This record gives sequence, structure tokens and C-alpha cells, in this order.
Amino acid sequence: MSWDRYQPTGKEATRNGFGAGLLEAATADERVVALCADLTGSLKMDAFARQYPERFFQVGIAEANMMGMAAGMATHGKIPFTGTFANFSTGRVYDQIRQSIAYSGKNVKICASHAGLTLGEDGATHQILEDIGLMKMLPGMTVVVPGDAAQTRQAVQAIARHEGPVYLRFGRPDWPVFLSEIPFELGKAQVLKEGRDVSLAATGHMVWIALEAARILEKEGVDCECINFHTVKPLDEEALLRSAMKTRRIVSCEEHQRNGGLGDSIAQVLVQKYPCQQAYVAVNDRFGESGKPLELLEAYGLDVHSVVRTVRSLL
Repeated sequence: MSWDRYQPTGKEATRNGFGAGLLEAATADERVVALCADLTGSLKMDAFARQYPERFFQVGIAEANMMGMAAGMATHGKIPFTGTFANFSTGRVYDQIRQSIAYSGKNVKICASHAGLTLGEDGATHQILEDIGLMKMLPGMTVVVPGDAAQTRQAVQAIARHEGPVYLRFGRPDWPVFLSEIPFELGKAQVLKEGRDVSLAATGHMVWIALEAARILEKEGVDCECINFHTVKPLDEEALLRSAMKTRRIVSCEEHQRNGGLGDSIAQVLVQKYPCQQAYVAVNDRFGESGKPLELLEAYGLDVHSVVRTVRSLL
């Protein structure tokens, strides 16, 4: 594989990709409506609000009401996209999502920005690290965590076409854009690099981290396979097992608690269908803290060199 394919074309926050994708989805389908809990600029929903003011609903700091409104709109044939920070999109409104959206299979798209440690200086109260686990446990909920702004833009359009509740997780910081040329298909993992020694199974911001680690390890003679699991649920078991049977070693990489995230979904498949070595690169049962995004990733063992060390230990 040529690494040139994954050289970044620039840096852009995944939340920017959400805003662009939402506007495109609304232009393609007049049923798309948007609701925001007083964070229009932070979620990059302002372009949608200007273009389609009659389809935009500013609900204020009333996230539980927003979820109820979205469920009601879905009942009447709309495709509602809700927008707020990930902490408020899940923890604060879990009861409303469970009862009003997931239980009845409402076609609501729960869009969550500022997720994970890379939220940065806002600190532990806002850096939710449990949201993937919370949402993937809900029956019928699809969970999507794109790798860059370009993929987030594609993902928004894909979930608009998908029938059923979706949780879309994205982030605040500028991040390398490197997946522009890779087609997005909901539920289908992307093998970005084939390898024979170890599989790096990553999601979200950690996809770029995994690729950077693979570049370093290649110079040491370690051939990594890199897979982007942008859809955490439903997990692409076929792609996972194909890779596991080849390398017999998996390192899962996620900006989330070790408990309940991508790594646990992978472990459930492997223990039943192909037991093999697995290691986690994830937050190990800790809350976040205030700091700069890259410094926090290093402090919590989620940076490039932490992935490299984990692979070395597995080998």
C-alpha cells in the first residue's frame, strides 16, 4: 500500500464535517429537520439555520425536551437531527432516548459533538468517555464514529438515508483530513492498510493515530493492518474476523473508556468465533481532566507512541 493515499490534505474539525453534511442532507431531502440545544455555532449548524430557518428549531438548554420533540417529529415523518455536546446528548437525556426514541425505533439522528478527551480545556465534566457504551447497549441503535471531517460529512448523508435511530459522535479539535477519497458505507469497516503481523482496529480520532503508529512500526519491520471501524454498531464482524485470522493479534484504539467501547465489542466477537490475542488502547477507568487535546491523549496513553508500545508488548 502507498502511504501517499493517506497524507492529510489539511486539518479540520469533524464538527465542521457534520455541519456541511447536514446542509447537504437537508438539500437532498426536505424531511430533514434540525434541533439544537443553544449550541448552533459550536455544532456548525448555523449554515443550516440560515438556509432552512423554517426547518430549524432552537430549543435552548433543554436537551430532554429536544429529544421528545425529535421523537414527535419522527412520528410525523420528519427526519430529525438533534445537536449538542456528547455529554448532554447521552448522559443528561438517557431516559428520553431510551423511552421515546430507541424503544419505539424512532428515526431520530442523535448528533454529538465535543466528545472524548480531545474536547480539551473544558475538562472532566464535559469530556464524556462512556457515551459509545451507553448508546450501543440500546437495542436497535446504530453507533457511528467517523475518522475525519470528510468522513463525517459522508456519514451524515448516509444516516439521513438510514431508517432507524442513530448516534453520531464527533469532536471539537482540528484534525488531519485523510479519508476524502474513501467511500463511506454504513456498517462496513475500511481496511486502510493490509498487514500480516498485527491488526490495529480504530475508530474516530484514533484512526489517524493508528496510521501514524503503523508508519513508525513499519520502519522496525512490523507490518500492521489498519482498519477504520467507523461504525461501532453494527460491527463489521466479517472484516474483523478476516483480519484476526490473518494476523492473530488485535489492538483496539478508541478515545473512550476501555469498558464498553469498541474494544469490548471486538472482544465479544473474538471470544465466540476466533479467540486470539487482544490489547486495548483506551482510557483505563478514569475521568478526564482539563488540558490541551494532544497532551491529554499522551497523558492517558492514547497517543501514537502509546499505540507503538502496545503493539511491541503484544509481539
